[in-house]
Amino acid sequence: MDPSVMTAVLAALALVCRAAVLELRTPGAGRRAWAFATDRRALGTGLGVAAVLGAVGWATIGGGAVVVWAGLAGVLVASLTAERGRAGRDRGEPG
Repeated sequence: MDPSVMTAVLAALALVCRAAVLELRTPGAGRRAWAFATDRRALGTGLGVAAVLGAVGWATIGGGAVVVWAGLAGVLVASLTAERGRAGRDRGEPG
């Protein structure tokens, strides 16, 4: 197995463990951390980023590690672009 694949898997594992610790400390925090998984716009953006990075990486260096890293980047982009809560935006607060 390519060492860079293992690094990406460990990074994903760290994100999952972080959500589990958040959930243990504050019930509901883990669900809020992964709420982007139900946001269509965030998933579409993440999928688009993963596809572009995967295609560019595959064309330039090839290999399976590119797909894993592109998938991880897509998940991170999706989590960053998710809507964080409508109540705050309804009051005029940045979301």
